[in-house]
Amino acid sequence: MTLSHTVQLLASKSPLPGDAARTIMLPGYRRKASPPQPEDAATWREAAVLILFYEDLGQTRFPLILRIDGPGVHAGQVSLPGGAREPGESLPACAIRETAEETGVEAGSIQIIRELSPLQVPPSRFTVQPFVGTVDHRPLFRPAPNEVVAIMAPSIDELLDPASQTKEMLTIRGKDWLVPCYRLAGHRVWGATAMILAELSAMLGQS
Repeated sequence: MTLSHTVQLLASKSPLPGDAARTIMLPGYRRKASPPQPEDAATWREAAVLILFYEDLGQTRFPLILRIDGPGVHAGQVSLPGGAREPGESLPACAIRETAEETGVEAGSIQIIRELSPLQVPPSRFTVQPFVGTVDHRPLFRPAPNEVVAIMAPSIDELLDPASQTKEMLTIRGKDWLVPCYRLAGHRVWGATAMILAELSAMLGQS
């Protein structure tokens, strides 16, 4: 799928499918969890992530990052570039800044084209706002050495391929769960990132 076709499809999709699309990648342990209560809102932080499209040999691709191992909740996982909003910063600006810091893509070359549905991530207590953006060239990725082990760039066609959807057994907080996930660029993508990509997939797959 070309970049122009991808952007055209996204621009035509309204309203957003939200949870109706994301449910296919909802882990079982989240189905059993109680929803966040209004009185807890003050303890949640805001974050933004970016699905950054670019065209490579007629294919639309986007970067995923493999985070370094460590004590963090999402350490060692594959995710979209992004992170916590800084004081006084808008969420689109946060998505661009974090993407530039983690992938080395020049911030000024990124154009935000739309937002997707916000997603609450209970393990880290973040409300994550996903954005979709573009660059008009194939980026030269430079992973942030203290944060990112590697950067992969699956295509939209790979994301939309039903063969990319699978389930794998993961041990989460001492218990085994059969978790829905994507296999993209040879890596397992699950949890909040997979849920965000499921909404994107629903929007692009209904053409």
